[in-house]
Amino acid sequence: MVNARRSQREQLFGLSRKAIGRWVSLNQLHPESRIVNLVETTSAQLFFLANKSQQQICDENGGISDKISSLTKEISDELRQLDLV
Repeated sequence: MVNARRSQREQLFGLSRKAIGRWVSLNQLHPESRIVNLVETTSAQLFFLANKSQQQICDENGGISDKISSLTKEISDELRQLDLV
């Protein structure tokens, strides 16, 4: 979704802190903006879920999946509000 921006200098190439930091810097986004916070939060949740994927599926993992879905919708809404999509 964030890579659908027409005006960005560089797309987001990954969800690591460095990749997000580069995306923020090169696209001159405010590091504390809502969109940046949402992308960072989603990244952290996906990292946690990926590390837990080797363990037995539990209610906590289901909750994280729901949170990621919610964050994805929030990112879409924020981009629409910013008129970036």
